[in-house]
Amino acid sequence: MVMAGALRSAPGRGSRLASGVSRARARVREDVDAAMERDPAAESRLETVLTSPGLHAIWSYRVAHTMWERGDKWRLPARLVAHVTRAATGVEIHPAAQIGDRFFIDHGMGVVIGATAEVGDDVMLYHGVTLGGRSLAKIKRHPTLANGVTVGAGARILGPVLIGAGSQIGANAVVVKDVPANSSAVGIPATVRTNAPPSYVDPAIYI
Repeated sequence: MVMAGALRSAPGRGSRLASGVSRARARVREDVDAAMERDPAAESRLETVLTSPGLHAIWSYRVAHTMWERGDKWRLPARLVAHVTRAATGVEIHPAAQIGDRFFIDHGMGVVIGATAEVGDDVMLYHGVTLGGRSLAKIKRHPTLANGVTVGAGARILGPVLIGAGSQIGANAVVVKDVPANSSAVGIPATVRTNAPPSYVDPAIYI
């Protein structure tokens, strides 16, 4: 009877596993598509998969995040995965951070994403970006980036600020206040240009 019950339950477990693998493959394909679209230096999908530290960092993060979500006994291993990933890619993402689909980091080196950061879909970061905190309290202390945000090289977004959908943060900007949707923020401290059309690209992002 026990064996029969085990056999009956096996297809259910197998279906869940197959479904999980299918979702993971689809997400990896989306990641590679996003990298190919956003990186003009990418010459082939194989090259991008093998040599993009941004992709390697996000894939490792997802493994670490899944471990983190399983509970306390998995959190040290999750931090170790993140630690090794930082050494290999130059990208430090805390396993507790929340990151959406089609996330891409160009070049990768020097990116830091804090534990309470929240990142939406279709977000792109250049190298040297910090999504950091301004408090030592165990509260929401890192930024939230809505869908479609682009952050230029060396920018610092600090504290529990909200960067609205479709907005762009210029290179080396320091942002400590909310940025409305479809806006650009440049300078130290950052000043905001609102009502920018979605197709607007701030040249400062690429400096």
